[in-house]
Amino acid sequence: MQNEYKLSIITINYNGLKDTCELIGSFPFNNDMEVIVVDNASTQDEAGIIAENYPHVKVIRSPRNLGFAGGNNLGIKEAKGKYVLLINNDTYFKEFNIEPLIKRLESSDKIGIICPKLRFAWDSNPIQFAGYSPLSKITVRNQAIGFGEEDHGQYNKAHQTPYAHGAAMLLKREAIDKVGLMPECYFLYYEEIDWSMMFTRAGYEIWYDPACTVYHKESQTTGQNSPLRTYYITRNRLLLVKRNYKGISKYLSYIYLIGIVAPRDIIKYTLQGRFDLVKSICKGIVNCQLQIIN
Repeated sequence: MQNEYKLSIITINYNGLKDTCELIGSFPFNNDMEVIVVDNASTQDEAGIIAENYPHVKVIRSPRNLGFAGGNNLGIKEAKGKYVLLINNDTYFKEFNIEPLIKRLESSDKIGIICPKLRFAWDSNPIQFAGYSPLSKITVRNQAIGFGEEDHGQYNKAHQTPYAHGAAMLLKREAIDKVGLMPECYFLYYEEIDWSMMFTRAGYEIWYDPACTVYHKESQTTGQNSPLRTYYITRNRLLLVKRNYKGISKYLSYIYLIGIVAPRDIIKYTLQGRFDLVKSICKGIVNCQLQIIN
């Protein structure tokens, strides 16, 4: 595909008009970039409002909610940039300093994805992400480096990281074409971890580069303790294991997640009277086993 722009910026809107408009307002538009907003079937015609207020933005309205991966993939298919920035609509820039990240991508054929520093948008803007630690082969858990820390420049050195953060990641278009689109079987949560594994298996490196900072409002859409989040976290951890783990690690992870984590959480939520969350856990386990992997 012929690249018509240097940079394509893609964000997903789902009942988040205010946040999306704030993000768009933090972009310094120029002829080298395009902005694509994918509206994931918002209940109101937010796509029409965005298109009217920002005629220089390409708005795609999906007739149904395609999830995080599906919405981004829809935007990627329409993008015409050499580099693609996937960014959550509940983020914004104080300084749009993407060029150093592009230069790092260009510095090596091995680098496929670059993530900026992420800081929370509240209080003193503590760090959310300065890279990731590897996933445990049993618990399927890892740590975001610097999470919750005040930013004193302690993570101002670029380094390789095993996974990209879904809130903001800059990718080479040619790498996407080689690796494939983001896996849509997750719908919400863990798809960027799986996609990172796909990039790594294809021989690409993923980097964190603090030359650019993105501010993240975090979980404006689903909430931190909602049935929706509980369902997808439960299901998708198992799905990630099913797609990517092998041998004894795969079965030990199943035992840990289904035999230890799920009963623990079910007991906790039962005592709290959160039977909606108990139902979400059980549904997540059952549906993962029924999930058909293409």
